[in-house]
Amino acid sequence: MSIHRVLIVDDEKLSREFLAHATEALGYEAHAVSSGAMALKALQEDSFDLVFTDLRMPEMDGIALVERLNAEHPELPSVVVTAHGSIDDAVKALRLGASDFLMKPCSPETLSMVIDRIAQTAKLMRENEYLRDELSGMDGEDFIAKSPITKAVFESAGRIANSKGTVLITGESGSGKECVAQFIHKRSPRANGPFVRVNCAALSPQLLESELFGHEKGAFTGAHKTRPGRFELADGGTLLLDELGEISPALQAKLLRVLEEEEFERVGGSTTMKVDVRVIASTNRDLPKEVAEGRFREDLYYRLHVLPVHLPPLRERTEDIAPLALHFAALHAEKNGRSAPTFTHEALVRLRDWSWPGNVRELENVIQRAVVLLQGDEISLRDLMFSTQTPAQPEPERRYSHLQTGEEDLGRMLANRPIADIERIAILATLERTGGNKTEAARRLGVTARTLSNKMKLWRQMGLVA
Repeated sequence: MSIHRVLIVDDEKLSREFLAHATEALGYEAHAVSSGAMALKALQEDSFDLVFTDLRMPEMDGIALVERLNAEHPELPSVVVTAHGSIDDAVKALRLGASDFLMKPCSPETLSMVIDRIAQTAKLMRENEYLRDELSGMDGEDFIAKSPITKAVFESAGRIANSKGTVLITGESGSGKECVAQFIHKRSPRANGPFVRVNCAALSPQLLESELFGHEKGAFTGAHKTRPGRFELADGGTLLLDELGEISPALQAKLLRVLEEEEFERVGGSTTMKVDVRVIASTNRDLPKEVAEGRFREDLYYRLHVLPVHLPPLRERTEDIAPLALHFAALHAEKNGRSAPTFTHEALVRLRDWSWPGNVRELENVIQRAVVLLQGDEISLRDLMFSTQTPAQPEPERRYSHLQTGEEDLGRMLANRPIADIERIAILATLERTGGNKTEAARRLGVTARTLSNKMKLWRQMGLVA
Protein backbone atom coordinates (compact mmCIF):
# COMPACT_ATOMS: atom_id res chain seq x y z
CA MET A 1 0.00 0.00 0.00
CA SER A 2 1.17 3.50 -0.81
CA ILE A 3 0.03 6.41 1.36
CA HIS A 4 -0.78 9.55 -0.56
CA ARG A 5 -3.78 11.27 1.07
CA VAL A 6 -4.01 11.86 4.83
CA LEU A 7 -7.12 12.96 6.75
CA ILE A 8 -6.43 15.01 9.88
CA VAL A 9 -9.09 15.35 12.58
CA ASP A 10 -8.54 17.86 15.41
CA ASP A 11 -10.81 20.45 17.03
CA GLU A 12 -7.85 22.73 17.89
CA LYS A 13 -6.99 24.95 14.92
CA LEU A 14 -3.28 25.38 15.67
CA SER A 15 -2.74 21.67 16.22
CA ARG A 16 -4.75 20.83 13.09
CA GLU A 17 -2.77 23.26 10.95
CA PHE A 18 0.56 22.04 12.34
CA LEU A 19 -0.24 18.42 11.47
CA ALA A 20 -1.45 19.42 8.01
CA HIS A 21 1.68 21.48 7.25
CA ALA A 22 4.01 18.80 8.63
CA THR A 23 2.28 16.08 6.61
CA GLU A 24 2.42 18.12 3.41
CA ALA A 25 6.10 18.89 4.02
CA LEU A 26 6.71 15.14 4.01
CA GLY A 27 5.20 14.92 0.52
CA TYR A 28 1.65 13.78 1.33
CA GLU A 29 -1.66 15.42 0.46
CA ALA A 30 -3.43 16.55 3.66
CA HIS A 31 -7.10 17.30 4.28
CA ALA A 32 -8.01 18.68 7.73
CA VAL A 33 -11.41 18.72 9.52
CA SER A 34 -12.41 19.79 13.03
CA SER A 35 -14.68 16.96 14.23
CA GLY A 36 -15.33 13.24 14.02
CA ALA A 37 -18.65 13.84 12.23
CA MET A 38 -16.90 15.90 9.56
CA ALA A 39 -14.29 13.16 9.19
CA LEU A 40 -16.97 10.51 8.56
CA LYS A 41 -18.63 12.79 6.00
CA ALA A 42 -15.30 13.38 4.24
CA LEU A 43 -14.76 9.62 4.01
CA GLN A 44 -18.16 9.21 2.36
CA GLU A 45 -17.28 11.77 -0.30
CA ASP A 46 -13.62 10.96 -0.91
CA SER A 47 -10.95 8.38 -0.20
CA PHE A 48 -7.96 8.58 2.13
CA ASP A 49 -5.05 6.32 2.93
CA LEU A 50 -4.51 7.29 6.61
CA VAL A 51 -6.31 9.15 9.41
CA PHE A 52 -4.67 11.17 12.22
CA THR A 53 -7.21 11.96 14.94
CA ASP A 54 -7.05 13.94 18.17
CA LEU A 55 -8.13 12.07 21.30
CA ARG A 56 -10.07 14.74 23.23
CA MET A 57 -12.81 16.25 21.04
CA PRO A 58 -16.42 17.26 21.81
CA GLU A 59 -19.37 15.07 20.76
CA MET A 60 -17.22 12.32 19.23
CA ASP A 61 -13.78 11.79 20.71
CA GLY A 62 -10.86 10.01 19.05
CA ILE A 63 -11.65 6.64 20.67
CA ALA A 64 -15.24 6.72 19.33
CA LEU A 65 -14.00 7.78 15.89
CA VAL A 66 -11.48 4.92 15.77
CA GLU A 67 -14.27 2.49 16.66
CA ARG A 68 -16.44 3.84 13.81
CA LEU A 69 -13.53 3.71 11.37
CA ASN A 70 -12.76 0.12 12.29
CA ALA A 71 -16.40 -0.85 11.68
CA GLU A 72 -17.06 1.16 8.50
CA HIS A 73 -13.58 1.38 6.93
CA PRO A 74 -11.64 -1.63 8.27
CA GLU A 75 -8.93 -1.28 5.62
CA LEU A 76 -8.16 2.34 6.63
CA PRO A 77 -5.33 2.75 9.21
CA SER A 78 -5.68 5.40 11.92
CA VAL A 79 -3.35 7.05 14.45
CA VAL A 80 -4.50 8.74 17.67
CA VAL A 81 -2.57 11.94 18.55
CA THR A 82 -3.09 13.71 21.90
CA ALA A 83 -1.47 15.88 24.55
CA HIS A 84 -3.57 14.43 27.36
CA GLY A 85 -3.32 10.70 26.82
CA SER A 86 -2.54 7.89 29.21
CA ILE A 87 -1.42 4.29 28.88
CA ASP A 88 -5.04 3.16 29.31
CA ASP A 89 -6.13 5.45 26.47
CA ALA A 90 -3.40 4.07 24.21
CA VAL A 91 -4.29 0.44 24.96
CA LYS A 92 -8.00 1.10 24.36
CA ALA A 93 -7.32 2.86 21.03
CA LEU A 94 -5.10 0.04 19.82
CA ARG A 95 -7.64 -2.60 20.86
CA LEU A 96 -10.34 -0.78 18.90
CA GLY A 97 -8.25 -0.83 15.73
CA ALA A 98 -5.86 2.16 15.82
CA SER A 99 -2.51 1.52 14.15
CA ASP A 100 -0.51 3.73 16.53
CA PHE A 101 -0.74 6.27 19.38
CA LEU A 102 1.35 9.47 19.50
CA MET A 103 1.84 12.16 22.13
CA LYS A 104 1.84 15.85 21.25
CA PRO A 105 3.99 17.61 20.33
CA CYS A 106 5.24 15.17 17.69
CA SER A 107 8.05 16.08 15.32
CA PRO A 108 7.91 15.71 11.52
CA GLU A 109 10.53 12.97 11.89
CA THR A 110 8.21 11.00 14.18
CA LEU A 111 5.29 11.47 11.79
CA SER A 112 7.44 10.27 8.89
CA MET A 113 8.56 7.20 10.80
CA VAL A 114 4.97 6.30 11.79
CA ILE A 115 3.61 6.78 8.25
CA ASP A 116 6.42 4.66 6.74
CA ARG A 117 5.80 1.88 9.25
CA ILE A 118 2.03 1.86 8.62
CA ALA A 119 2.54 1.87 4.84
CA GLN A 120 4.96 -1.06 5.03
CA THR A 121 2.68 -3.07 7.35
CA ALA A 122 -0.36 -2.50 5.13
CA LYS A 123 1.65 -3.42 2.04
CA LEU A 124 2.77 -6.71 3.58
CA MET A 125 -0.77 -7.55 4.67
CA ARG A 126 -2.12 -7.00 1.17
CA GLU A 127 0.72 -8.98 -0.38
CA ASN A 128 0.01 -11.86 2.00
CA GLU A 129 -3.68 -11.73 1.13
CA TYR A 130 -2.83 -11.85 -2.56
CA LEU A 131 -0.34 -14.69 -2.10
CA ARG A 132 -2.87 -16.77 -0.15
CA ASP A 133 -5.27 -16.47 -3.08
CA GLU A 134 -2.58 -17.40 -5.59
CA LEU A 135 -0.77 -20.12 -3.64
CA SER A 136 -2.93 -23.01 -4.82
CA GLY A 137 -1.89 -22.39 -8.42
CA MET A 138 1.85 -22.14 -7.79
CA ASP A 139 3.99 -25.18 -7.06
CA GLY A 140 7.25 -23.22 -6.97
CA GLU A 141 9.42 -25.80 -8.75
CA ASP A 142 12.17 -24.76 -11.15
CA PHE A 143 11.50 -25.25 -14.83
CA ILE A 144 12.51 -28.64 -16.23
CA ALA A 145 14.84 -28.09 -19.18
CA LYS A 146 16.45 -31.14 -20.78
CA SER A 147 16.33 -30.27 -24.48
CA PRO A 148 19.02 -28.01 -25.99
CA ILE A 149 16.30 -25.59 -27.13
CA THR A 150 14.84 -25.20 -23.64
CA LYS A 151 18.24 -24.90 -22.03
CA ALA A 152 19.08 -22.09 -24.43
CA VAL A 153 15.86 -20.30 -23.47
CA PHE A 154 16.71 -20.40 -19.79
CA GLU A 155 20.32 -19.44 -20.33
CA SER A 156 19.02 -16.32 -22.07
CA ALA A 157 16.44 -15.74 -19.31
CA GLY A 158 19.15 -16.01 -16.68
CA ARG A 159 21.28 -13.37 -18.44
CA ILE A 160 18.46 -10.82 -18.55
CA ALA A 161 17.27 -11.45 -14.97
CA ASN A 162 19.53 -8.76 -13.48
CA SER A 163 18.16 -6.06 -15.76
CA LYS A 164 15.13 -3.95 -14.94
CA GLY A 165 14.18 -3.86 -18.62
CA THR A 166 10.75 -5.03 -19.71
CA VAL A 167 10.65 -8.66 -20.88
CA LEU A 168 8.32 -9.96 -23.61
CA ILE A 169 7.86 -13.75 -23.55
CA THR A 170 6.24 -15.23 -26.64
CA GLY A 171 5.01 -18.75 -27.24
CA GLU A 172 1.93 -20.87 -27.69
CA SER A 173 -0.69 -21.12 -24.96
CA GLY A 174 0.29 -23.63 -22.28
CA SER A 175 3.95 -23.78 -23.31
CA GLY A 176 5.26 -22.59 -19.93
CA LYS A 177 5.65 -18.83 -20.34
CA GLU A 178 4.71 -18.19 -16.70
CA CYS A 179 7.45 -20.56 -15.56
CA VAL A 180 9.97 -18.52 -17.55
CA ALA A 181 8.67 -15.36 -15.87
CA GLN A 182 9.03 -16.94 -12.40
CA PHE A 183 12.53 -18.11 -13.32
CA ILE A 184 13.52 -14.53 -14.24
CA HIS A 185 12.00 -13.12 -11.03
CA LYS A 186 13.70 -15.67 -8.77
CA ARG A 187 17.11 -14.87 -10.24
CA SER A 188 16.67 -11.11 -10.23
CA PRO A 189 17.57 -8.57 -7.53
CA ARG A 190 13.81 -8.41 -6.88
CA ALA A 191 13.60 -12.05 -5.81
CA ASN A 192 12.63 -11.05 -2.25
CA GLY A 193 9.87 -8.79 -3.57
CA PRO A 194 6.42 -9.91 -4.67
CA PHE A 195 5.75 -11.81 -7.90
CA VAL A 196 2.27 -10.77 -9.00
CA ARG A 197 0.44 -12.01 -12.07
CA VAL A 198 -2.73 -11.10 -13.90
CA ASN A 199 -4.39 -12.93 -16.80
CA CYS A 200 -5.32 -10.17 -19.24
CA ALA A 201 -7.45 -12.53 -21.34
CA ALA A 202 -9.70 -13.55 -18.44
CA LEU A 203 -11.20 -10.13 -17.66
CA SER A 204 -13.28 -7.55 -19.50
CA PRO A 205 -11.53 -4.23 -20.30
CA GLN A 206 -13.32 -2.47 -17.40
CA LEU A 207 -12.47 -5.16 -14.84
CA LEU A 208 -8.92 -5.46 -16.12
CA GLU A 209 -8.31 -1.72 -15.67
CA SER A 210 -9.48 -1.98 -12.05
CA GLU A 211 -7.42 -5.14 -11.55
CA LEU A 212 -4.25 -3.47 -12.81
CA PHE A 213 -4.57 0.01 -11.34
CA GLY A 214 -7.03 -0.46 -8.45
CA HIS A 215 -10.09 1.67 -7.81
CA GLU A 216 -11.42 4.20 -5.35
CA LYS A 217 -14.53 3.65 -3.29
CA GLY A 218 -17.63 4.48 -5.35
CA ALA A 219 -15.73 4.49 -8.67
CA PHE A 220 -18.38 2.18 -10.15
CA THR A 221 -21.31 0.02 -9.05
CA GLY A 222 -20.05 -2.53 -6.56
CA ALA A 223 -16.91 -0.58 -5.59
CA HIS A 224 -17.78 -0.53 -1.89
CA LYS A 225 -14.23 0.17 -0.74
CA THR A 226 -10.91 1.38 -2.09
CA ARG A 227 -8.91 -1.49 -3.57
CA PRO A 228 -5.25 -1.45 -4.65
CA GLY A 229 -4.38 -2.85 -8.07
CA ARG A 230 -1.75 -5.35 -9.13
CA PHE A 231 0.77 -2.61 -9.89
CA GLU A 232 0.61 -1.48 -6.25
CA LEU A 233 0.85 -5.06 -5.00
CA ALA A 234 3.92 -5.63 -7.17
CA ASP A 235 5.73 -2.50 -5.96
CA GLY A 236 9.38 -3.46 -5.44
CA GLY A 237 8.88 -6.74 -7.30
CA THR A 238 7.73 -8.20 -10.61
CA LEU A 239 4.38 -8.00 -12.41
CA LEU A 240 3.53 -10.63 -15.03
CA LEU A 241 0.96 -9.46 -17.60
CA ASP A 242 -0.11 -12.81 -19.04
CA GLU A 243 -1.62 -12.81 -22.56
CA LEU A 244 -1.02 -9.09 -22.95
CA GLY A 245 -2.10 -9.19 -26.60
CA GLU A 246 -5.73 -9.39 -25.48
CA ILE A 247 -5.98 -5.93 -23.87
CA SER A 248 -8.09 -3.17 -25.42
CA PRO A 249 -6.54 -0.17 -27.27
CA ALA A 250 -7.71 2.25 -24.54
CA LEU A 251 -5.99 0.22 -21.84
CA GLN A 252 -2.87 -0.11 -24.00
CA ALA A 253 -2.44 3.69 -23.79
CA LYS A 254 -2.66 3.66 -19.98
CA LEU A 255 -0.24 0.77 -19.77
CA LEU A 256 2.25 2.62 -21.97
CA ARG A 257 2.19 5.56 -19.55
CA VAL A 258 2.94 3.29 -16.57
CA LEU A 259 5.85 1.67 -18.38
CA GLU A 260 7.34 5.02 -19.39
CA GLU A 261 6.64 7.12 -16.27
CA GLU A 262 6.05 4.49 -13.55
CA GLU A 263 2.92 6.30 -12.37
CA PHE A 264 -0.86 6.01 -12.71
CA GLU A 265 -4.18 6.85 -11.05
CA ARG A 266 -6.65 4.40 -9.60
CA VAL A 267 -9.98 4.09 -11.39
CA GLY A 268 -12.16 6.93 -10.11
CA GLY A 269 -9.22 8.65 -8.42
CA SER A 270 -7.14 11.74 -9.05
CA THR A 271 -4.08 11.02 -6.91
CA THR A 272 -1.03 9.96 -8.92
CA MET A 273 0.55 6.75 -7.62
CA LYS A 274 4.27 6.06 -8.08
CA VAL A 275 5.49 2.46 -8.27
CA ASP A 276 8.75 0.60 -8.85
CA VAL A 277 7.76 -2.53 -10.80
CA ARG A 278 9.61 -4.76 -13.25
CA VAL A 279 7.08 -5.76 -15.93
CA ILE A 280 7.18 -9.10 -17.74
CA ALA A 281 4.60 -9.55 -20.49
CA SER A 282 3.65 -12.78 -22.23
CA THR A 283 1.52 -13.49 -25.28
CA ASN A 284 0.60 -16.24 -27.72
CA ARG A 285 -0.26 -13.68 -30.39
CA ASP A 286 1.91 -12.49 -33.27
CA LEU A 287 2.29 -8.92 -32.00
CA PRO A 288 4.05 -7.54 -35.12
CA LYS A 289 1.05 -8.78 -37.13
CA GLU A 290 -1.32 -7.24 -34.59
CA VAL A 291 0.56 -3.94 -34.94
CA ALA A 292 0.40 -4.08 -38.74
CA GLU A 293 -3.36 -4.69 -38.62
CA GLY A 294 -3.96 -1.85 -36.15
CA ARG A 295 -5.00 -3.92 -33.14
CA PHE A 296 -1.91 -3.25 -31.03
CA ARG A 297 -0.06 0.03 -30.45
CA GLU A 298 3.31 0.13 -32.17
CA ASP A 299 4.87 2.31 -29.44
CA LEU A 300 3.70 -0.11 -26.73
CA TYR A 301 5.08 -3.07 -28.68
CA TYR A 302 8.54 -1.52 -28.90
CA ARG A 303 8.36 -0.50 -25.23
CA LEU A 304 7.65 -4.13 -24.31
CA HIS A 305 10.04 -5.69 -26.82
CA VAL A 306 13.14 -4.62 -24.92
CA LEU A 307 14.26 -8.10 -23.82
CA PRO A 308 12.43 -10.71 -25.93
CA VAL A 309 12.31 -14.41 -25.01
CA HIS A 310 10.64 -17.02 -27.24
CA LEU A 311 9.58 -20.35 -25.76
CA PRO A 312 9.06 -23.04 -28.44
CA PRO A 313 6.07 -25.41 -28.20
CA LEU A 314 6.49 -28.75 -26.46
CA ARG A 315 6.44 -30.68 -29.77
CA GLU A 316 9.72 -28.95 -30.71
CA ARG A 317 11.47 -29.91 -27.46
CA THR A 318 10.59 -33.60 -27.17
CA GLU A 319 13.48 -34.33 -24.76
CA ASP A 320 11.51 -32.43 -22.11
CA ILE A 321 8.42 -34.66 -22.39
CA ALA A 322 9.60 -37.68 -20.38
CA PRO A 323 11.14 -35.64 -17.50
CA LEU A 324 8.01 -33.48 -17.34
CA ALA A 325 5.79 -36.56 -17.33
CA LEU A 326 7.76 -38.07 -14.45
CA HIS A 327 7.59 -34.77 -12.58
CA PHE A 328 3.83 -34.41 -13.01
CA ALA A 329 3.29 -38.05 -12.07
CA ALA A 330 5.20 -37.57 -8.80
CA LEU A 331 3.47 -34.25 -8.12
CA HIS A 332 -0.08 -35.54 -8.54
CA ALA A 333 0.68 -38.85 -6.84
CA GLU A 334 1.75 -36.91 -3.73
CA LYS A 335 -1.43 -34.82 -3.90
CA ASN A 336 -3.48 -38.02 -4.02
CA GLY A 337 -1.58 -39.72 -1.19
CA ARG A 338 0.10 -42.45 -3.22
CA SER A 339 3.60 -43.35 -4.38
CA ALA A 340 4.87 -42.02 -7.68
CA PRO A 341 4.12 -44.40 -10.57
CA THR A 342 6.55 -45.39 -13.31
CA PHE A 343 5.89 -45.50 -17.07
CA THR A 344 6.13 -48.35 -19.54
CA HIS A 345 8.40 -47.84 -22.53
CA GLU A 346 5.39 -47.85 -24.86
CA ALA A 347 3.71 -45.12 -22.80
CA LEU A 348 6.79 -42.89 -22.97
CA VAL A 349 7.03 -43.43 -26.72
CA ARG A 350 3.37 -42.45 -27.17
CA LEU A 351 3.91 -39.33 -25.04
CA ARG A 352 6.95 -38.42 -27.14
CA ASP A 353 5.08 -38.94 -30.43
CA TRP A 354 1.97 -36.99 -29.48
CA SER A 355 1.70 -33.53 -31.10
CA TRP A 356 0.68 -31.76 -27.83
CA PRO A 357 -1.53 -28.98 -29.21
CA GLY A 358 -2.10 -27.88 -25.60
CA ASN A 359 1.63 -28.02 -24.78
CA VAL A 360 2.82 -28.50 -21.18
CA ARG A 361 -0.63 -27.75 -19.78
CA GLU A 362 -2.12 -30.61 -21.82
CA LEU A 363 0.69 -32.95 -20.77
CA GLU A 364 0.00 -32.25 -17.09
CA ASN A 365 -3.73 -32.86 -17.60
CA VAL A 366 -3.05 -36.21 -19.30
CA ILE A 367 -0.68 -37.32 -16.52
CA GLN A 368 -2.98 -36.08 -13.74
CA ARG A 369 -5.90 -38.04 -15.24
CA ALA A 370 -3.73 -41.16 -15.53
CA VAL A 371 -2.52 -40.91 -11.91
CA VAL A 372 -6.02 -40.39 -10.50
CA LEU A 373 -7.50 -43.36 -12.39
CA LEU A 374 -4.45 -45.64 -12.14
CA GLN A 375 -5.05 -48.99 -10.42
CA GLY A 376 -1.50 -50.25 -10.37
CA ASP A 377 1.95 -48.71 -10.00
CA GLU A 378 2.81 -48.29 -13.68
CA ILE A 379 1.29 -46.01 -16.33
CA SER A 380 0.83 -47.87 -19.61
CA LEU A 381 -0.66 -47.02 -23.00
CA ARG A 382 -4.20 -47.83 -21.86
CA ASP A 383 -3.92 -45.24 -19.06
CA LEU A 384 -3.17 -42.36 -21.45
CA MET A 385 -6.31 -40.56 -22.59
CA PHE A 386 -5.84 -37.60 -24.91
CA SER A 387 -8.40 -34.87 -25.49
CA THR A 388 -8.20 -35.15 -29.29
CA GLN A 389 -7.84 -37.91 -31.86
CA THR A 390 -4.79 -40.12 -31.36
CA PRO A 391 -2.21 -39.33 -34.03
CA ALA A 392 -1.10 -41.94 -36.52
CA GLN A 393 2.04 -43.79 -35.46
CA PRO A 394 5.26 -42.73 -37.22
CA GLU A 395 5.96 -44.77 -40.31
CA PRO A 396 9.42 -46.22 -41.06
CA GLU A 397 11.81 -43.76 -42.65
CA ARG A 398 12.07 -45.95 -45.80
CA ARG A 399 8.52 -44.84 -46.74
CA TYR A 400 9.33 -41.12 -46.81
CA SER A 401 9.81 -41.33 -50.60
CA HIS A 402 5.99 -41.27 -50.84
CA LEU A 403 6.31 -37.49 -50.79
CA GLN A 404 6.41 -37.75 -54.60
CA THR A 405 2.64 -38.19 -54.60
CA GLY A 406 0.23 -35.35 -55.52
CA GLU A 407 -0.93 -32.71 -53.07
CA GLU A 408 -4.22 -34.47 -52.30
CA ASP A 409 -2.50 -37.75 -51.47
CA LEU A 410 0.16 -35.82 -49.57
CA GLY A 411 -2.52 -34.12 -47.46
CA ARG A 412 -4.12 -37.47 -46.61
CA MET A 413 -0.78 -38.96 -45.67
CA LEU A 414 0.26 -36.07 -43.41
CA ALA A 415 -3.13 -35.39 -41.79
CA ASN A 416 -3.16 -35.87 -38.00
CA ARG A 417 0.62 -36.30 -37.93
CA PRO A 418 2.65 -34.36 -35.32
CA ILE A 419 4.45 -31.32 -36.76
CA ALA A 420 7.75 -32.76 -35.54
CA ASP A 421 7.15 -35.89 -37.64
CA ILE A 422 6.27 -33.84 -40.73
CA GLU A 423 9.47 -31.85 -40.32
CA ARG A 424 11.49 -35.04 -40.03
CA ILE A 425 9.79 -36.51 -43.09
CA ALA A 426 10.55 -33.40 -45.16
CA ILE A 427 14.21 -33.29 -44.17
CA LEU A 428 14.89 -37.00 -44.72
CA ALA A 429 13.07 -37.03 -48.05
CA THR A 430 15.04 -34.01 -49.25
CA LEU A 431 18.32 -35.63 -48.18
CA GLU A 432 17.27 -38.70 -50.16
CA ARG A 433 16.65 -36.51 -53.23
CA THR A 434 20.04 -34.77 -52.87
CA GLY A 435 21.98 -37.99 -52.34
CA GLY A 436 22.80 -37.05 -48.75
CA ASN A 437 24.18 -33.59 -49.62
CA LYS A 438 23.30 -31.61 -46.50
CA THR A 439 24.30 -28.24 -47.93
CA GLU A 440 21.99 -28.63 -50.94
CA ALA A 441 19.20 -30.10 -48.82
CA ALA A 442 19.44 -27.15 -46.41
CA ARG A 443 19.26 -24.71 -49.34
CA ARG A 444 16.10 -26.36 -50.70
CA LEU A 445 14.46 -26.40 -47.25
CA GLY A 446 15.34 -22.78 -46.45
CA VAL A 447 17.41 -23.57 -43.33
CA THR A 448 21.10 -23.49 -42.53
CA ALA A 449 23.25 -26.58 -42.91
CA ARG A 450 24.08 -26.34 -39.22
CA THR A 451 20.38 -26.44 -38.29
CA LEU A 452 19.90 -29.53 -40.44
CA SER A 453 22.94 -31.26 -38.92
CA ASN A 454 21.78 -30.48 -35.37
CA LYS A 455 18.35 -31.97 -36.07
CA MET A 456 19.86 -35.15 -37.54
CA LYS A 457 22.14 -35.49 -34.52
CA LEU A 458 19.18 -35.07 -32.19
CA TRP A 459 17.08 -37.67 -34.02
CA ARG A 460 19.96 -40.19 -33.91
CA GLN A 461 20.20 -39.70 -30.14
CA MET A 462 16.47 -40.34 -29.87
CA GLY A 463 16.69 -43.44 -32.05
CA LEU A 464 14.40 -42.00 -34.73
CA VAL A 465 16.94 -42.38 -37.55
CA ALA A 466 19.86 -44.73 -38.14
